[in-house]
Amino acid sequence: MKIARTLTELQAATKTLGETAFVPTMGALHRGHLSLLEAAKTGGRPVVASIFVNPAQFGPNEDYNRYPRDEAGDLAQLEASGCDLVWLPDVPTMYPAHAATTIHVAGPATRWEGVARPAHFAGVATVVAKLFGQIRPAAAYFGEKDWQQVQVVSRMVEDLLLPVKIVPVPIARDADGLALSSRNRFLLPPERAAAPALYAALTKAATQIVAGKDVAATLHNARHGMAAAGMVPDYVALVHAHSLEPLAALAPPARLIAAAKLGHVRLLDNVPVA
Repeated sequence: MKIARTLTELQAATKTLGETAFVPTMGALHRGHLSLLEAAKTGGRPVVASIFVNPAQFGPNEDYNRYPRDEAGDLAQLEASGCDLVWLPDVPTMYPAHAATTIHVAGPATRWEGVARPAHFAGVATVVAKLFGQIRPAAAYFGEKDWQQVQVVSRMVEDLLLPVKIVPVPIARDADGLALSSRNRFLLPPERAAAPALYAALTKAATQIVAGKDVAATLHNARHGMAAAGMVPDYVALVHAHSLEPLAALAPPARLIAAAKLGHVRLLDNVPVA
């Protein structure tokens, strides 16, 4: 496995690899990230992963400095998973002092996380576009846990005519249903025990909506179930799967999405609705 820390090293390494598959990460890798590596490998292309904790997608009161970092552990996992190249840029490389361009996003970025974290998706879109420009992959793999993020990146790629295929990868979960996340390590033991209630509430709500139950009442009950488990729900919504517009009644393709605070950790999850 090759490691590149400068653009010169990256350009030399990618030149030898040819057409690549790309997995962007912020490190603190877990089984969910490794499932992206496995999906990328199935395409038969050399796999490039990046590790960069992107300051532009964190708000002023969010956990950029607290975000978990474990470079040595991450590199060991990537090598064991058969990754071909790891890109490890620093902040000045990604955001030079003279930089004057960022990406403005709307459409699927407007609601939900876009309201809760107003600058978040502009930061995501900008760094992803930079990574695509640096690596020039044929395909890039994103986890469906951050469903809205996948739609924002897909829309950006389509709108800007970027020559990369976005491949969503299903959510990796623990046995009790909790979606894997690097931030889960910050859950205290009682919180970790309560956390699967988020997925349980969503799966119950999805079943009820498909069965014809009233959407508004079902979402209200889902929020109540989360609150009963000690969470503070931010939103629970039935949305069009790609535009992220709210739906008052089931109209495929639909997705149930949710965010809730549990202790100091903000949990995200989503499930498809037939």
